[in-house]
Amino acid sequence: SLRQLMAVVDADTFALLSRAAQLEHWWLHHQFCGRCGSATEQHTVDLALECTACRALFYPRISPCVIGLIVDGSRCLLAKHARSKSQRYSCLAGFIEVGESAEQAFIREVKEEVDLDVANLRYVTSQNWPYPSQLMLGYIADYAGGDISVDGVEIEHAAWFSMDNLPELPPVGTISRQLIDSFFQTSVE
Repeated sequence: SLRQLMAVVDADTFALLSRAAQLEHWWLHHQFCGRCGSATEQHTVDLALECTACRALFYPRISPCVIGLIVDGSRCLLAKHARSKSQRYSCLAGFIEVGESAEQAFIREVKEEVDLDVANLRYVTSQNWPYPSQLMLGYIADYAGGDISVDGVEIEHAAWFSMDNLPELPPVGTISRQLIDSFFQTSVE
């Protein structure tokens, strides 16, 4: 699977495979026009599908998401997601809703999932995430208050971890792992 390949191929190869998977998903799910219901076909110039009847154009959609690591001194908050079959802990993440900035979305997601307040959000990096077609915007944020209270829907468990007591982490190559490694590398220096 693409998830398994992430751990064994270089970043450029994964980006190419990821793009192919996203385009395949788009083509499979946009065979018919959302306006009139007629068949679509590949546009002759653009990376778009064009309706054969009303000529409407449909471009590949990317869903913007936020992901972030909450830090407090030398520790960070990691969470076990309710749908995960592994014992892996990761950063908090979620989709950006209509009318929100990326920063507002992360603050909202943190409040909804673990009932904490955060401040001083710092953009770190982004990653194409092809499940099925997302752009993850990665942040580090400072803990600003509250007690961990997981929602029990998306998050099963969350806790503070220091470098000497880390749980099972996401694979190298994921944006979550990049944020975690970056934080602990910086806190050691």
